[in-house]
Amino acid sequence: MIDNKNFEVIIIGGSYAGLSAAMALGRSLRSVLIIDSGLPCNRQTPHSHNFITHDGDKPSEIAEKAKADVLKYNTISFLNDSAINGKKDEDGFIITTQSGKEFYAKKVIFATGISDTMPEIKGFAACWGISVIHCPYCHGYEFRGKHTGILANGASAFHLASMVDNLTDKLTIYTNGKADFTEEQTIKIKQHNIAIIEATITEVEHQNGLIKNVIFSNGTSNPLDALYASLPFTQHSVIPESLGCELTEHGHIKINLFQETNINGVFACGDNSNMMRSVALAVSSGNVTGAVVNGRLVEEKF
Repeated sequence: MIDNKNFEVIIIGGSYAGLSAAMALGRSLRSVLIIDSGLPCNRQTPHSHNFITHDGDKPSEIAEKAKADVLKYNTISFLNDSAINGKKDEDGFIITTQSGKEFYAKKVIFATGISDTMPEIKGFAACWGISVIHCPYCHGYEFRGKHTGILANGASAFHLASMVDNLTDKLTIYTNGKADFTEEQTIKIKQHNIAIIEATITEVEHQNGLIKNVIFSNGTSNPLDALYASLPFTQHSVIPESLGCELTEHGHIKINLFQETNINGVFACGDNSNMMRSVALAVSSGNVTGAVVNGRLVEEKF
């Protein structure tokens, strides 16, 4: 039960970025409320990689330890709830939760992540984060030398192919329709012995999230171990936009080098404002955000 309704900072999102921001603020004795729904976007991912001291750990274990570390600071409170509305007034911000609670803060940090839009391919969502993957740095080493696919087209597919080519010589681009490459891109792809298949994928055949085959609309199939996918996404929370926060052309919350949005007092960190999705980068951006927010509070009082 959280009796206090007034905080210096409210952090919406209690995963890596949010917890990292909270630690920086807690160490400066700031009163902080973290509101988190408990649904991180990597909840299906079995192992986290490319994060020193935690390489190969389960994402949930990293988050649980981080939460325990952060809550040792007694000025930080944690609420399992969903923030559904936010308003700005002359003193700061009013945040309303799904359970009907209202909280007030001078500053708000959004560490809310993004929601990936899954294609209508049977079995795809069940494999997401396990063998249907988004990042060579996060997952590529574990699938080195394996039959690997890229579900993308055009510039996005070409970029991914250039990154993954170093990890396997068994690489296929699935454009899921007519290929859209320039003549130069097509020549380079062929030079690296990367196949291009334009047939439409209707199913990802798998066992417990591990791909076995991709099946096409004509009934044929290809054996596969891993599939990179470049997916569209939406912001996980609508509150930043409702407060007037600008988005980039790609759909991320627009921030400056200090993690500040265009709305005074509103900050963003983690996947919602960064194209590079990883635990390490989320932690880094959260740490910067916490320090900057504390600095802004200092400037207003000292």
